[in-house]
Amino acid sequence: MPEKAIKLPKNPQPGEWRAEDLSLKYIADYKPFNFVDGEGVRCSLYVSGCRFACPGCYNAAAQNFHYGQLYTDELQAQILDDLGQSYVQGLTLLGGEPFVNTQVCLQLVDALHERFGHTKDIWSWTGYTWDELMQETPDKLELLSKIDILVDGRFLLAKKDLTLQFRGSSNQRIIDVQKSLTQNKVVLWDKLVK
Repeated sequence: MPEKAIKLPKNPQPGEWRAEDLSLKYIADYKPFNFVDGEGVRCSLYVSGCRFACPGCYNAAAQNFHYGQLYTDELQAQILDDLGQSYVQGLTLLGGEPFVNTQVCLQLVDALHERFGHTKDIWSWTGYTWDELMQETPDKLELLSKIDILVDGRFLLAKKDLTLQFRGSSNQRIIDVQKSLTQNKVVLWDKLVK
């Protein structure tokens, strides 16, 4: 029996969705000390705005670039203080779409590295695939270069699988960013439960 055709959300052309044109620097939510957005205890920043509009998105409200509140220095200070707790493993960037909110994400990531060096890891989810990001704008490539783990690819309702580790659909991958950049190919996270 042939597999049912999967209709993909709009695919951006390289450089088409620029943060400087789209991002309003709004935050949908901030969740400190959670266990679901990556390995260990995490502080998770949900940015507002996403053009992928995946059917069945678990955070559809955050697709709106006007949703939530403006990112502030006070919120950043709170996130950094929370990250300073010894039991917190790292920061997670979600959305919305972090890679069309690079002004906010880079500001926070740079502040994290300035304060903690590389003692805290950084995870990010994105609707972009690795190959799409490799063709993207300098700000997106800069953000990618500063994170440790990337969950890539659009959520596909037809491939939804709630048994997957840190993913919503089976097309998504958990990528070790630094190893992938060094080896110039996608290297999956070595703690991935298959």
